[in-house]
Amino acid sequence: MLAAQIFAVIIFVGMFVMIVMDKIERHYVTLGSGILTLVVVFGICMGDIKAILNTLAFKDFFTRDFWYQIEESESAGINWATILFIAGMMLMVEGMAKAGFFRWLCMKIAFLVKCKTISIFITFTIMAAVLSMFIDSITVIMFLAAVTVELAQLLKFNPVPMILSEIFCANLGGSATMCGDPPNIIIGTSLGLSFFDFLTNTGVIAGISLVVSVIFLYFAFRKELVSTSDEEIDMSKLPDPSEAITNKKDFIVSSVIFGCAVVLLITHGSTHLTVATIGLFIAVITLLTAGKNAKEIIKKVDYKTLVFFIGLFIVVSGLEETKILDIIASFIEHISGGNSKMMIAIIIWVSAIASAFVDNIPFAATMVPVIKNLAAASGMPINTLAWALAIGTDIGGSATPIGASANVVGTSVAAKNGHPVTWGRYCKKLAPATVLVLIISTIYLFVIYL
Repeated sequence: MLAAQIFAVIIFVGMFVMIVMDKIERHYVTLGSGILTLVVVFGICMGDIKAILNTLAFKDFFTRDFWYQIEESESAGINWATILFIAGMMLMVEGMAKAGFFRWLCMKIAFLVKCKTISIFITFTIMAAVLSMFIDSITVIMFLAAVTVELAQLLKFNPVPMILSEIFCANLGGSATMCGDPPNIIIGTSLGLSFFDFLTNTGVIAGISLVVSVIFLYFAFRKELVSTSDEEIDMSKLPDPSEAITNKKDFIVSSVIFGCAVVLLITHGSTHLTVATIGLFIAVITLLTAGKNAKEIIKKVDYKTLVFFIGLFIVVSGLEETKILDIIASFIEHISGGNSKMMIAIIIWVSAIASAFVDNIPFAATMVPVIKNLAAASGMPINTLAWALAIGTDIGGSATPIGASANVVGTSVAAKNGHPVTWGRYCKKLAPATVLVLIISTIYLFVIYL
């Protein structure tokens, strides 16, 4: 077992280092690391075929709990429910994007506030948070940033403060629900938590933090948000929001599918339909209604991300099967001295600091079994530790330009349009905002759960 533990740790650390170095595409890194785990750790060191089969978890597809779950059940190995759900949401989002849904929404809101810079700033930041509760923050920022740049050119204001604020609020909004951010999907599916569980716990924290964050960001950027033009805005010269809709029928259909997805996610705690079922249903409906565009939508799915998840789950399973995660949980319990507040503080702040510099998805996947063991050993409710982990991983990524995928996408859009964002400029404003939200979250967890 010692040899298996050593190789499991070496493979995991090597995978993390290569992801951070970003020399090889990350899906190749995790898939290669996953294959090494199966062959070296499980095959050569442990000689355990059962461990390999448990990790691949193909049997899950043939169990009732995978599709319809009444009671929480243990999950190990590749979390296929997460893979199916993300794939389904990717297909839905591609359908919505093709119909022009996001561009129409952004332009419509801009017109409703009469294209006033401060009003656009407030509504776009709030919209970034709300949309990211249901749609991947990468997609939200991709479209919001593009429309923000277009409006900045028309209305003569600097788009960078608005894009940075949108990034921060998108990450914050993603923490509010189970489908808002990949770490939450992993945490939720692994621990049997529902959309409503997240909404009534991390959602409350996100709501309080959003109000504080919008005020903080407004005062941080207020001087840069002033339009350089004193001319009155002629609304008639601006492009009409309806021009963003590429096909009215597709627009209506994609909006209805999105509504169905939201309803299914909100009610899945009472209907007992798992996220795997919801993801598959949304995928099938999207493709059936897409008609001749189905092939194009399928081609646009980010398969690299799905492969990334599969490899990642295998590597983390290597740490779990070799009891490395048990050791880490025991260590956290030891240094916290069994103190509940210390335990929560360690999880939320270590998660945040780690997520500011490394991908929060593998970190969350690694920490889920850790908090399971920690809860079992300390007697602390697993849900309390889950909220600390979710907030830490989701919010911590906002502190640096590389902390979350949405950050990279947003700053890239700004740079491509002649507005490069340096590390210094990014961190000067958003790192303090991140710390502020983490302090609010820590206090809230202490007051409500302890």
